[in-house]
Amino acid sequence: MNTTATLTGLVTLLSTLAVLAGPVDTSKLPAPSARKDVTYAKDIKPLLDKTCIKCHGTEKQKGKLRLDSLAGILKGGEDGKVVKPADSAGSILVQNVARLGDKDNWMPPEDKGGPLTAEQIGLIRAWIDQGAK
Repeated sequence: MNTTATLTGLVTLLSTLAVLAGPVDTSKLPAPSARKDVTYAKDIKPLLDKTCIKCHGTEKQKGKLRLDSLAGILKGGEDGKVVKPADSAGSILVQNVARLGDKDNWMPPEDKGGPLTAEQIGLIRAWIDQGAK
């Protein structure tokens, strides 16, 4: 078995699938909240504690992603960073909680709970756009 050829074929397949999936339509995102001085500790952690921590907290870290601390959320998971400070529309976390793109990435998954509200997503967007502090 030629490992180099196998890896090259896999990279080509993954690149093709990414192109076929297409970019996420961020125009469908709820607007960022107008709230000022949004922080992880005060505003975002309580929201995530209710909706995400069962799968992304101390006991379990799906995709090696922890959302139960500011350091964890900024570190990201096995697929890389999920938050781009000052760019909420480009942040995977926002795209996934808004349930845009591939259903396999929707958070929370359809069988694990209902979607976040537009207000909740807007608050996460405001936090990220304000620097994700």
